[in-house]
Amino acid sequence: MKLKLKVCGMKYPGNVRDVARLAPDYIGFIFYERSRRFVGDEFEMPKIPLTVKKIGVFVNAEAGNVLRKVKMHKLDLVQLHGLETAEYCEKVSKSVKIIKSFGIDEEFDFSVLKKYDEFCDYYLFDAKSKEFGGTGTQFDWKILKKYKGKKPFFISGGIGPEDVEKIKQLKSQIPILYGADVNSKFETEIALKDINKIEQFKDELSG
Repeated sequence: MKLKLKVCGMKYPGNVRDVARLAPDYIGFIFYERSRRFVGDEFEMPKIPLTVKKIGVFVNAEAGNVLRKVKMHKLDLVQLHGLETAEYCEKVSKSVKIIKSFGIDEEFDFSVLKKYDEFCDYYLFDAKSKEFGGTGTQFDWKILKKYKGKKPFFISGGIGPEDVEKIKQLKSQIPILYGADVNSKFETEIALKDINKIEQFKDELSG
């Protein structure tokens, strides 16, 4: 299975449409008020092709609010990027597919994922941080060799245009790697993505 591309942290309608024309697999929109890429309360979802799946990113949000946003914006998946419990995921999973995010470091215990397996469709592994949301830095991907689960996962955190071969190598070592989540290293300013960089990265990732 080819590596999927997720472009996250988008908010400007014209930029969203331009990225969508490149046909990434997923586009992510952040509904966390403390993020610099928060879409805002008045956000209206731009019209994009159905083949590009829309992800809403939430952090410790009330489940009812998450599901309202799912319905309002016709989200295909939600990415839960906080301290959401397996019980919380069970509730939300009845209405929408879930990507559950975990901050990774040398001490991370992958066995904690077992209780989430039934309710989550994918995991996302990012650099561990005291703050919720992306750090813009990479963790040591060698840690992922400790992951023995069967749930496909995204890698995230500080991925840049120069990381294509490194990602492909990781995929060859860990076939269950599902996709790459890119954000800040592909921006000209906060939440505004560089179309040329993303196009080249997508072509090289799938090539």
